Amino acid sequence: MVAVAALCVFGSACAKKEVAVAKTPPPPAPVSTPAAPAATPAPVRRQTPPQQVAQNTPSNYPNATTRARIDELIARIQDAYFDYDQHTLRNDAISTLATDSKELATILQQYPGYKLKIEGYCDERGSAEYNVALGDARAKAAKDYLVNAGVAANQLDTVSFGKETQVCTEHDEACWQKNRRVHIVAEKQNS
Repeated sequence: MVAVAALCVFGSACAKKEVAVAKTPPPPAPVSTPAAPAATPAPVRRQTPPQQVAQNTPSNYPNATTRARIDELIARIQDAYFDYDQHTLRNDAISTLATDSKELATILQQYPGYKLKIEGYCDERGSAEYNVALGDARAKAAKDYLVNAGVAANQLDTVSFGKETQVCTEHDEACWQKNRRVHIVAEKQNS
């Protein structure tokens, strides 16, 4: 019995060792390194056709129909005339400028890149230098009126032709009156 008891003790002791030895720690969990992301194709971007961009972006310049309307309004705003040696607007000049200037101002507000030119003229009397200065003062007087009517100042340029480019070449007051004027034109546009 002693032998059986020793065998049991020895066997159980060995069994514990075997179990202890047999129990190896589980292998460490594999540390996964993040896999390199699979190359995903870049999202496909569709280019917007140029005509769609133009339709969605407001233009600085009016289309042909609106330009025709502007030209019609400018044609209806007749030349504004001045008294001899004066650059202040007369009542008839104010009426001439007032005719369609409000509608013109409303249209031009939509197209900030569109410009008008106000040309100042004088009759043949006086020196060239004096008449250039007087023509400039007349053009600026008309510009000031149009700015007060709502046209943006940066859309109006002035130029003086002095006594050059006469519309009438007779040497009398009736003819000279026709030459003392301002005339409004659309500037050549870069669009």
